[in-house]
Amino acid sequence: MDSLWPMPTVLVVEDEEDISFPLVRTLERDGYEVRSVESGAAALREIQLQPSDLVILDLGLPDMDGLDVCKQARESGYGGAIMIVTGRSAELDRVVGLDYGADDYLVKPFGVAELQARVRALLRRVGGAAAVENLDPDGLRIDVDARRVYSGDREVPLTGKEFDVLAILASHRDKVVSRGRLMADVWDENWYGSTKTLDVTIGRLRQKLESVGVREKVVAVRGVGFRLEGANSGASSGANSGADSQP
Repeated sequence: MDSLWPMPTVLVVEDEEDISFPLVRTLERDGYEVRSVESGAAALREIQLQPSDLVILDLGLPDMDGLDVCKQARESGYGGAIMIVTGRSAELDRVVGLDYGADDYLVKPFGVAELQARVRALLRRVGGAAAVENLDPDGLRIDVDARRVYSGDREVPLTGKEFDVLAILASHRDKVVSRGRLMADVWDENWYGSTKTLDVTIGRLRQKLESVGVREKVVAVRGVGFRLEGANSGASSGANSGADSQP
């Protein structure tokens, strides 16, 4: 089943090992599948052979300007997200980067938390649709671009927050997503309200999915977070269902 719900893939294009190595390690710890290349030509080959959901692209590459890599990638039909990471901070550089097809522009030096938040946002906006597929004609189906959820042919009416929570859980199907990550991604990293807001949202989401006969279950993992399980995931759902009141 994992092939229907693949983890997001990231291509890091950076020739400085002291930047690329910790960046790759950070992204891998966040659960992404990461590949790394050191030149523009290698990046364009990778994009053609194994398109990633996100390309993190340095501009100062040894063989060509990263802006040209960005432009050529778009011209060749690459539709994933591109984040430019560079020491060039002038407004003109930012404008040109976005005009050449980049989705985001992060200036070095940058904080790890900011990078992680931007990566999550880009993958939700650009790459999220590829991560959610219906398991069968009667199963749960999520249209990320339209922000609509269906059980078979029947639409499940969700609020914006309920949809965001479900989309994140679906993109990590059968894997636990921490409470902290859900709060940061759906609300705000600087949210100062009660985390019970998440529990209330999860409760409403469960009720709505169950009311239309969706077989996938949102399961609480005590002290950690939540997991979206398919109908065949079996025993683990029952083992954790008692933790709902104290996730």
